[in-house]
Amino acid sequence: MIAVRDELRAAAPAVIEDLQNAGIETVLLTGDNERTAAAVAGEVDIDDVRAELLPADKQTAIEDLQDDGHVVAMVGDGINDAPSLATADVGIAMGAAGTDTAIETSDMALMADDLERIPYAVKLSKATRWNVIENVGLAVVTVTLLLAGVLTSYVTLALGMLVHEASVLAVILNGMRLLRFE
Repeated sequence: MIAVRDELRAAAPAVIEDLQNAGIETVLLTGDNERTAAAVAGEVDIDDVRAELLPADKQTAIEDLQDDGHVVAMVGDGINDAPSLATADVGIAMGAAGTDTAIETSDMALMADDLERIPYAVKLSKATRWNVIENVGLAVVTVTLLLAGVLTSYVTLALGMLVHEASVLAVILNGMRLLRFE
């Protein structure tokens, strides 16, 4: 008997751990047999393993996860991953090793095939989302206070412009914090 399998990327266990620590549920969808899939899942500590899947089965699994209310990101590199990459909320192709079809179908491609970029991208997107919420909140509060001040004659045109410009600068500076994100 001869058994062959792809080697697990050295960074995979740490990447999965980082994603799980960030509150992301990880699922392994593979066309490999149950035994191989279980071995790989054990090495990277993934509990939800779905093996022996055809491309359409992977796509169905993603649709089922979405129907359950999950936002799904799919990482793949082969032509058989293209339907799943297209179906996922975010398709991530492993660029250097990926097929043209996978890269063209995905929303983003990791051209260096560096799995460690995925947790970084997730953390950065969460930080960006929170930053947008902060900035919109600051803008709404500022406009509301200025409007109330104008309607009650407590805010003059010059003071209103000064406060508004200060709030714009605060929003810009808050957004620039993302430049230091690690």
